Amino acid sequence: MTLAFIRNIGGPEVLIILVVVVLLFGATKLPQLARSLGASAKEFRKGIAQGVEDEESSTEDSSRRS
Repeated sequence: MTLAFIRNIGGPEVLIILVVVVLLFGATKLPQLARSLGASAKEFRKGIAQGVEDEESSTEDSSRRS
């Protein structure tokens, strides 16, 4: 499945999507939704970085044993 249709989205389409989002969630919930989305993205990046550090430390440990 390709997402080639995303390249064809222009200004009017983005405006329609934003109006639908405002109608679905309400204007008062959007800042809260954006905050929670940002917090989850931050937590995800922190977890990825921690996983990379763990992988590097386990690689160093295994190379010392050899």
